[in-house]
Amino acid sequence: MPKIAVIYYSSTGNVHQLAAALAQGAEEAGAEVRLRRVPELAPEEAIDSNPLWRAHVDATAAEVQEATPADLEWADGYALGSPTRFGTPAAQMKQFIDTLGGLWFTGKLANKGATAFTSAQNTHGGNETTILTFFNIFSHFGAVIVPPGYTDPLLFEAGGNPYGVSNASGGKSATATEAELAAARYQGRRLAEVTAKLVA
Repeated sequence: MPKIAVIYYSSTGNVHQLAAALAQGAEEAGAEVRLRRVPELAPEEAIDSNPLWRAHVDATAAEVQEATPADLEWADGYALGSPTRFGTPAAQMKQFIDTLGGLWFTGKLANKGATAFTSAQNTHGGNETTILTFFNIFSHFGAVIVPPGYTDPLLFEAGGNPYGVSNASGGKSATATEAELAAARYQGRRLAEVTAKLVA
């Protein structure tokens, strides 16, 4: 049974939706899963300026544990997700990644399955570049990148992103379609199945 960590940042809930579906897919494939959110860095006044942001922060505060580097050390494979910010992951996710230097230096992030997912307001708002930025990070870790590719027809129904599941939110909250959630579950299953081969 592979151990999979699904670690994400979400401000208004779109990436949270995808993360939960991806975790479900990994569990369906027989993995032991930790679903974790990275710490929020934004000041309270910024969060309060957007009712959707405030609602999501309050809803997940007790529901999802905060991620620590120990979660990645524990895992055989990991999925990282973030909304796109100017075509790259959000600062909250970048800050968490910057805490992983000790694990990277000792090789404890290497040879593990890794995949990524994201959401942007617009279809062309940086979804692909955000995931590819994660791939750069995974390469530094020495991870085995596990994209969904075009390995199942259901991926085309979710927009056909071969790098990882993505969502165009339109500036609203919790907007993932059933096709996108199905793609996220598939991506979680694929990560678990490939990771199981790595640890066999």
